[in-house]
Amino acid sequence: MEVILLDKVENLGGLGDKVTVKPGYGRNYLIPYGIAKPATKENIAEFEARRAELEKQAAEALEAAKARAEKLEGMTLEITAKAGSEGKLFGSVGPIDIEDALKAQGHEVERKEIRMHDGPLREAGEHKVDLHLHTDVDVTITVTVIGEE
Repeated sequence: MEVILLDKVENLGGLGDKVTVKPGYGRNYLIPYGIAKPATKENIAEFEARRAELEKQAAEALEAAKARAEKLEGMTLEITAKAGSEGKLFGSVGPIDIEDALKAQGHEVERKEIRMHDGPLREAGEHKVDLHLHTDVDVTITVTVIGEE
């Protein structure tokens, strides 16, 4: 299935690219979420007419993500959790906890933007967590888990 991308998609292409994707991916994800349109003559003509508007929107989204990244760069976030005497947590600290702590400090971060490559945090101490704010903007913050007995 050929589609025209209306936004930059990681590992697929940029705005205006005509790409071939599997039918299910195009039909069930790209088209319903407004990320792409089928590559028909009418849709190609409509895209070319709206190209400047879409590029302006993409540039604004990138600038907004960069501004958010500047505020979050090098940030240290402290989260307290119940832990045993050896520092192992009873439970874990996941994306929900990190999202709540960031929102409490006044930062707008969605749960889907939090990338925890090693899974939930299960030990007290300092951990690096990535925030994927835009396809081109990633920020690493330090999450310090303080264990309380």
